[in-house]
Amino acid sequence: MLILESLREAQPAIAALRRDLHAHPELCFEELRTSELIAQTLSGWGIPVFTGLGRTGVVGVIEGRPGDRAIGLRADIDALPVTEHNTFAHASRHPGRMHACGHDGHTAMLLAAAQHLAHQRSFAGKVYLIFQPAEEGGGGAREMIRDGLFDRFPMDAIFGMHNWPGMAEGQFAIKSGPCFASSNEFRIVVRGKGSHAAMPNLGIDPVPIACQMVQAFQTIITRNKRPIDTGVISVTMIHAGEATNVVPDTCTLEGTVRTFTTEVLDLIERRMEDIARHTAAAFGAECDFEFSRNYPPTINHPAETDFVRQVMAEVVGQDNVLEFDPTMGAEDFSYFLQVKPGAYFLIGNGDGSHRASGHGMGPCMLHNPSYDFNDRLIPLGGTLWVKLVERFLAA
Repeated sequence: MLILESLREAQPAIAALRRDLHAHPELCFEELRTSELIAQTLSGWGIPVFTGLGRTGVVGVIEGRPGDRAIGLRADIDALPVTEHNTFAHASRHPGRMHACGHDGHTAMLLAAAQHLAHQRSFAGKVYLIFQPAEEGGGGAREMIRDGLFDRFPMDAIFGMHNWPGMAEGQFAIKSGPCFASSNEFRIVVRGKGSHAAMPNLGIDPVPIACQMVQAFQTIITRNKRPIDTGVISVTMIHAGEATNVVPDTCTLEGTVRTFTTEVLDLIERRMEDIARHTAAAFGAECDFEFSRNYPPTINHPAETDFVRQVMAEVVGQDNVLEFDPTMGAEDFSYFLQVKPGAYFLIGNGDGSHRASGHGMGPCMLHNPSYDFNDRLIPLGGTLWVKLVERFLAA
């Protein structure tokens, strides 16, 4: 395994910075302290800093020898609305907020690489260090683009990395094409007519109508969508009624839809609305149908994926470069890949054995209140970033 010695030496200091971020988590578009700490750290290493993109985003610029090419490296910086169960010294000091997805670690790995690159500058061209806010539902990538990220910092390609619990420490994974799904939400209000529960014939009960819809939605997956296409419809909330002896006026269904292509998403949205409206009408009721498209699918570009795979093999050996199994989770790095070539990939966070005393009883999984990033990854992730820069800008 190739790990740069300078990154080994810097690991304790960067890990301390990471733990400071973990102790002071901030939610999407509220990352003021986080952004200031990142900006001050980069400035201290002589890296020009630009703030305020996507409200709380930060971009650092490292220039090497004269060259026409430029590369973008992205780390997300926001936390989740989760109450941490860990009790170690760097646990969250803010109840209801926690770095439960490792964005503190992503920031640390990119800072480690930034320190090395700023000192060595053994490349020709520019490196744009993109510290992006609001990945967890806020669409921070989209907001940075709207604020002129790619106009102000023109780059040939952009890359992102996410830790992955359960994958062994010392391994990477990547896949060409779709790797994260689109994220979408729906809300359906079935409008019936309330009545006494002992005399339901005098009203129009919206609850069994809603139940019919829930069952019928799954036929979209099994009978309308091609079996080889991927899609998920999950009704996750049903709300109705205030008393056991009252048939309510309305019943509300909410949930999520995930797909890897816009074509499948179009099909699912169209059929869900047809089923909802016609099912309601068949029972003499009405319905309101709302469908919100959030993050698009994350689709890696083939050439950039192959490039990253080659650099991974150089760092950890071919046997430790895995093919990433696509997930129906979503990632707003997708917005970047709609505009620029690039790839998104994973670094193994291990099995959780890195957690010392004071961690919660749950598994070390993403979005779990007992999660913690594995600080041993900082030199490895930083080394991969450095090698990506050197190889890309040498091409």
